[in-house]
Amino acid sequence: MSDTYVECLVKAKTSFFGKLFKTLLIMLAVIFVLAMFLLPPIMMFLFLGAVIAGVGAYFVNMFTDLEYEYLYLDRELVVDKVMAKSKRKRIATYQLDRIEILAPFRSYHLDNYKNRNVKVKDYSIGEVLQPDKRYAMFYEGGEKIILSPSEELIKAMKNTAPRKIFSD
Repeated sequence: MSDTYVECLVKAKTSFFGKLFKTLLIMLAVIFVLAMFLLPPIMMFLFLGAVIAGVGAYFVNMFTDLEYEYLYLDRELVVDKVMAKSKRKRIATYQLDRIEILAPFRSYHLDNYKNRNVKVKDYSIGEVLQPDKRYAMFYEGGEKIILSPSEELIKAMKNTAPRKIFSD
């Protein structure tokens, strides 16, 4: 039995509000630290404010600096979330035989699936590029998963299930 192993890592786009909030928290922490030297009577409160703002900036960075890793091994697609390049969390595991269809986001193959009311999960780069490299996967009739896989990953999956995987 030959196992196919393909790994793909994509960086999710950071939202404007995430960047803005992180910057504001960092600036607030710096202001509190500078104010500690200028206002010694309330140093303890300023120190507490600086610590809270710093910890808040750390956690905002963890949840806005995201990468998604797709691992394909032996008819199974695993999606992991990498937060700030330091913490990894397994999000989902998808069996290839339970996938209904995987096709490019604007493909005509998805025309029969457009009017379905399904739960949408977005594990893609989070923005529309030209040309659009995102793919939509319908899984067991109840989920629509949006991915940004590499050509190598699509080719490996298509070799295993050619009637379900389309690359147009």
